[in-house]
Amino acid sequence: MEMSVREARAQFAAALAAAERGERVTITKNGKPVAELGPPTRRGGFDWAHAERVRVELGLDKYDGPPLDEKWLEEFNDPAPMRELFGLDRDDEDDFRRPR
Repeated sequence: MEMSVREARAQFAAALAAAERGERVTITKNGKPVAELGPPTRRGGFDWAHAERVRVELGLDKYDGPPLDEKWLEEFNDPAPMRELFGLDRDDEDDFRRPR
């Protein structure tokens, strides 16, 4: 959304509502952008919505590989490759922190 300084003064509530919806409002003076109003930038955390948009844009939402069933999940979660890869030893189920 774009509005002049005069419009921004007169319709600040509308510009603020647009920013709350996630839109960026560009404020212009003599036709040139001088300011932007928008939602605050994220500080930390993972933006799942953005990741999903990128996944769809790249066509990764059309997975055409083998099914990701319970067998696949069991093999994926197997800790043995981590022990082998990182040289970790395990005495009990919870302790993977001690090197061999």
